[in-house]
Amino acid sequence: MLAFGPLRFMVRFVTFLTAVALAATSCGDGNIRGSFSKSTDGKTYLAIVDDNGGQCGSIKVDGIVWSLPIGKAASISSGVHTIECGGAALSFTVPEGVVFNFDYWGP
Repeated sequence: MLAFGPLRFMVRFVTFLTAVALAATSCGDGNIRGSFSKSTDGKTYLAIVDDNGGQCGSIKVDGIVWSLPIGKAASISSGVHTIECGGAALSFTVPEGVVFNFDYWGP
């Protein structure tokens, strides 16, 4: 019986660490492609605040070349959108009534 004490402790410790890790990763708005804040006028906007280190060439949003400078917001509909960088496309969701700052090109 005494030999199971350390094993029981390890199981409880690993369970605790797993719970902490899950709690830490579940915080936030759930959108990994960027951050957003409520817009002052209740309309929905997109700002591309990272151009992937200049590696994109022309950035396209929903198939249309994004002509605004980095960090400048433009009106956009809420919902799912596609952004293209160097031919690779990513999807992201813009909630209604926010300024969405797109800043993550990773997987």
